[in-house]
Amino acid sequence: MANHFPIKTLIDLAQNDVDAAAKQLGRAQRERADVQAQLESLVRYRDEYHANFSASAQAGMPAGNWRNFQAFIDTLDAAIEQQRRLLQAATSRVEAAKPEWQRQKQKLGSYEVLEARGQAAEARIAARREQRDADEHAAKILRMRSESLN
Repeated sequence: MANHFPIKTLIDLAQNDVDAAAKQLGRAQRERADVQAQLESLVRYRDEYHANFSASAQAGMPAGNWRNFQAFIDTLDAAIEQQRRLLQAATSRVEAAKPEWQRQKQKLGSYEVLEARGQAAEARIAARREQRDADEHAAKILRMRSESLN
């Protein structure tokens, strides 16, 4: 059992690193989803506003209303473009977090393989020991039988 302590400690530390990397990846993915939802909302609002305004403008409207509409659409377009840049940045953070999580997961897997190999080696040693003990016991019984026959 004492032989497993160092590898068990490494596995525990690696698991903590995997958990931290997974949380970071999850945060990045949630942030990206939020930014994506905001972008979709802005685009939908712009399209609805444009459609509503166009429908009401067909009856005719003052030039001032048209300028206000165009200024508002320009503002919405700028907000949409800014949201697209935010989405790009959020996507980059997700893509940067994935390899770190994979690296941490791979490290944990390596330690788990080492632990399994160590356990298998110990099991082989224990099996050999048990076989040797059984052989010695059988030999002892045979000696005792042969001595009692003589």
